[in-house]
Amino acid sequence: MPDTAAAATADVAALLAAAADQGPGDTLRIVLLASIVGGVLLAWFLLRGYRTDGTDAPGGEDGTAGTGGNTGRDANA
Repeated sequence: MPDTAAAATADVAALLAAAADQGPGDTLRIVLLASIVGGVLLAWFLLRGYRTDGTDAPGGEDGTAGTGGNTGRDANA
């Protein structure tokens, strides 16, 4: 009958060696996380230019309809 302690030690050594050689897992996690953060920042940067602050909507705060944010000038000029 084989020695169970020696077999268990060999099994543990084999598991530790296999666990140390798992490939680029950490690197891929970092690349994936950086890509997601970069995508969110890029979307925020691009979409902030399309934000409306209410000044160019018809019917401004002063009650005039259809000024479109034109500050007192004729829109056709």
